[in-house]
Amino acid sequence: MSAVIWIVVLVVALFFLAGGGLALFAAWTTWQVEKRLPPLGRFIDVDGARIHYLDTGAAGSANARPTLLLIHGLAGQMRNFTHSLLDRLKNDYRVVILDRPGSGYSTRAPQASAAISAQAETVARFADKIGLKRPLVVGHSLGGAIALALALNHPDQVRGLALLAPAAYPPEHVPPPFGALHIVSPFLRRLVAWTLATPVAILKRNLVLGTLFGPQPVPRDFATRGGGLLNLRPSAFIGASRDLVEARAKLDDMPARYGGLKLPVGIIYGAADRVLDPKAQGEALAAVVPGVDFELIEGGGHMILVVSADRCAALIARVAQRVAAAAPAAV
Repeated sequence: MSAVIWIVVLVVALFFLAGGGLALFAAWTTWQVEKRLPPLGRFIDVDGARIHYLDTGAAGSANARPTLLLIHGLAGQMRNFTHSLLDRLKNDYRVVILDRPGSGYSTRAPQASAAISAQAETVARFADKIGLKRPLVVGHSLGGAIALALALNHPDQVRGLALLAPAAYPPEHVPPPFGALHIVSPFLRRLVAWTLATPVAILKRNLVLGTLFGPQPVPRDFATRGGGLLNLRPSAFIGASRDLVEARAKLDDMPARYGGLKLPVGIIYGAADRVLDPKAQGEALAAVVPGVDFELIEGGGHMILVVSADRCAALIARVAQRVAAAAPAAV
């Protein structure tokens, strides 16, 4: 065997050895993370997806306050809400939080689309299945886009919208922290997820979190209480990558329909958001939605649901008051 062939064999062997080591590291990290941060809620099957959700807070409809349905953003999960915001809501509202399909501890059906309208359809079926009638939907970032799609495509299932830094329009560029997620090939996406994604996420965590939260500080307990560690798992990378690719490509005709929304809507944005442009997203949406309650947090970043939970809770309360005044309470 020639020297060239020996070199090729050696390189291939080293490649597979390194790849196997990285895959083992990803599997070990997943085991460690899930042992430390187990599921918070219960599970239900919805059209081939296994949805993880938390149903808590004030039960029943003894008062006029609506039930809240909380939808997290890209690369997020329900602990983004349970870190700070849930404590400010659970004494006054029934609060339902779900991990979106492919996020947190929820799975996505094998052939299911990750387009915004498809995710809204899954959320609608989930709400039906647990008997949730016309909630006030709270959406953060990509969850805001899904909340908007839910209101546009299933208006009889939504009483109001409270949108926290929503992604309402296609951004010109992939937001800075999420560039590595933009992988179109399913094979390449899975390969990266099980090799490079976990160590790179560990090495770049301060840069990514600084962009997500900045200029506001990153809470010291966000990795655990906020669920940040869950993003080290290959499944989280795969789910977020699909969300980014398909949601960015398939906003459909949503922006042209925003002016037709006929329900109470509140929008809150961080004025210094480094992920989404407050003017191109928040102010543009507020300009076309009738009767919107719009608030801008000076010095606020993208993760206002964590760092500015009091302001977000106050916006939700204002929208809830308008919802309660407009219609009787629902379970």
